[in-house]
Formats: sequence, C-alpha cells, structure tokens
Amino acid sequence: MRVLVTGASGNIGTALLRRLAAEPDATVVGLARRVPKGRVDFPYDTCEWVACDVADPDCRDALVEACQDATAVVHLAWALQPSHNEPRLIQTNVEGSQHVFDAAVQAGVPQVVYLSSVGAYSPGRKDTPVNESWPTDGVAASSYSRHKSTVERLLDKIESEGHDTRFVRLHPGLVFQRAAASEIARYFLGPFAPLSLLRVAHPPLLPLDERMVFQCVHADDVAEAIVRAIRQRASGAFNIAADPVLTPRDLAELLGARFLPVRGGLLHQAAGLVWRLRLQPTEPGWIDLALAAPVMSTERARRELGWTPRHDAREALRELLDGLAHGTGAGSAVMRPRESVPTRVTGLLRGRLPGTTVFT
Repeated sequence: MRVLVTGASGNIGTALLRRLAAEPDATVVGLARRVPKGRVDFPYDTCEWVACDVADPDCRDALVEACQDATAVVHLAWALQPSHNEPRLIQTNVEGSQHVFDAAVQAGVPQVVYLSSVGAYSPGRKDTPVNESWPTDGVAASSYSRHKSTVERLLDKIESEGHDTRFVRLHPGLVFQRAAASEIARYFLGPFAPLSLLRVAHPPLLPLDERMVFQCVHADDVAEAIVRAIRQRASGAFNIAADPVLTPRDLAELLGARFLPVRGGLLHQAAGLVWRLRLQPTEPGWIDLALAAPVMSTERARRELGWTPRHDAREALRELLDGLAHGTGAGSAVMRPRESVPTRVTGLLRGRLPGTTVFT
C-alpha cells in the first residue's frame, strides 16, 4: 500500500502518519508546502517528504510524479489563513484541490480520499441528524464553507466524466487532538489570546448562542476512518463524528465557566469588529457556520467501514483544551508549539501581523 498524503504535516496529517506507521505494508509519501527539516521525530520520520505547494500551477508535474504508483491519494491540504485574503485561500483550497484531483486521475491512482467537512453541508436542523444525502451547498456567509462546497462541485464534475479513480469524501465534525492545540490557536485565536491562564483559572463567562450545537471527533479516529476507507476500497461520502453532540452549555461546563446566552447576530458583529481590526484571525462567517451546520448521522461509516471512534466527543475536546492551556504542539512547522508572549510581541514589532500566513 503506497499512500500519498497532501498536507501531511498538519493536524489530521500527523494523526494519519501515526496510524499508517502501524500498517506493516504501508509506504507513505508526505507532501507539504513546508516539510519538516533538521532532526525529524516520529511520526514525521516514517515517510518520504516532497516539498510542493498544491496551489502552484508549476507544481503540477511534481504532483503527477508523486502520484505515480500510489494506491491512494489522501488530500488534506487546506488553508485557513490569511482570512483577509480570500483570493489567496481560493488558490490553495479550490485551485489546489483541482490540481491534486487532476494529477491523481492523470496518474491513474485507484482511489482519492478527500477530507471535506460538516462545513460543506447546507444549513440544517440541530435536533435531526442528516445523512450523506444532505445537500452540500454550504453556508454562504462563511468563506470556509463556500470553498468546501465548491470543491464538492469539482468532485461531482470529475466523477461525472467516468474516470476509473474512485473518490471518497469524508465529512468530519471539528477535529481535535492535544498535539494540534498550537495550530488551532494560531488559526482561530491569534497571538493575543491569554490561553496559558487556563492552567490556573477558569473564564468566568462563556457568551455563545444556544443554537451553536456542534460535533467533534479526535484526529486519531479520523485517521482510522481514512485507513479503513483505503483498505476497503470505498467510494462515496461518509460522515465522521463522535458522540455525544455537544452544546454551548457542555463547553462552558468543560471550561468551568458560566454559560451566558447571547444572540448569534451580536456575536457576529463583535467577531467582525475585532477581525477587521486584525486583533484575532477568525472571520465572522465562522459564527454563521456554527449556527447553521447540521448535526450529522454517522450510521453509514459505522455500517460500511466498520468504524467506531475510540474517543468520545468530550474526551477529544478535553484534549484540545488541555493542549491550549499548555501551548502544546508537535514537531512540524505547522504544529509547532506556541511562541511566548515576548517572542510574539517582538515579531509583531518587526511586521509579522497576525493572520498573514498560509498553512497547509
């Protein structure tokens, strides 16, 4: 089994490298814009690395070459920043995905596993789980959701052309693990969030809309679903999430905070203001996505892949919160531990504004 993994140095990529290391017949090629360098520790020492930016049209030949003789291509590369530069995000997320899919088809790869998201789905109810037939037209206010939906349409077109390559679309909920805490903090919270205070104190209040019900899953369980999809030569869409479905009150309880109900419109306005001031990197469309994303049924993955998560949703979220409090990261550039406050301030004074880096 030869597997090419794009975005192999990120959150899910790291978990997948760990999982594939347990497969005795697996050869793994990790493709990333920023490959691990110098002393490389587990799991980044388990694969051959190829430096390639999927958004760069000049890398198309390199992509085709990397796809040669692959049993499967797992496409994980995705940019969340710079959130103020949507054309740049489109280059990586939409055009980059097209480059990967085209290269896999050209190289005759039997299977492509694409990591989509619950964010690709159209708005839905929170009290009635939806299956994989739910429309993937996204939530218009969220650039992340729009890009995920656009890639779903790209796959529809490719599949309609009758190629031999099988495509799997995984739709996970929020994906957490302790080792990804620094990466997630940089993507969503920025350099000024005083996360280290979580070690010694609880936030007094958690202001959220009661409709912000969500699902999450541990990165290791997503990796397990990917390997099962490859082993079983699956195709089609699979929802991936752990029980239980979590509410804002559950999150407040885990944080030791008092839940304060706040309407989503007010949260959107507040998030938009601090985002426009570049005080934090999360665009306000994430509020709209959290309000609109449906709750997913995972029956198909459990039935057809034999997939059962080893971590429940609360455990995955606890891992993330603990990692945030301690600035935990892993050994790749994407997941490196958080910088200290003095280092971050020095970087800002030198012109490194938050939200100006693309991560794949």
